[in-house]
Amino acid sequence: MIKLAFIFRQAPYGSSISREGIDTLLAATAFCNEDEIAVFFIDDGIFNLIANQNPTLILQKDFTQSLKLLDLYDIENRYICENTLQQYGLDDTDFILSCKKIDRSSLIKKVKLAEKVLTF
Repeated sequence: MIKLAFIFRQAPYGSSISREGIDTLLAATAFCNEDEIAVFFIDDGIFNLIANQNPTLILQKDFTQSLKLLDLYDIENRYICENTLQQYGLDDTDFILSCKKIDRSSLIKKVKLAEKVLTF
């Protein structure tokens, strides 16, 4: 059963929303079991997963590396929208975190199973 669903829809830089989402996600791991949390990356949110970003060029810190902690916390319910990957012509082999690819309708069905949904 999914208690908390975290949906990342925003690009990582340009605003603080993604950074705040990652901080909230990591904080939630202290209160929920690993199987009660699910993370979804859709739309521009998939850019949080791209490896080898250099945000120092725009005077930002590389906070996306914090997503690697999901492996440490055993958060395995991680999904990426297959439709978004196709839309942007991306391959998930260059991501910092492995996620299960699912189509948008399956993703929506999984999100509807959650008790609470947080969108960043």
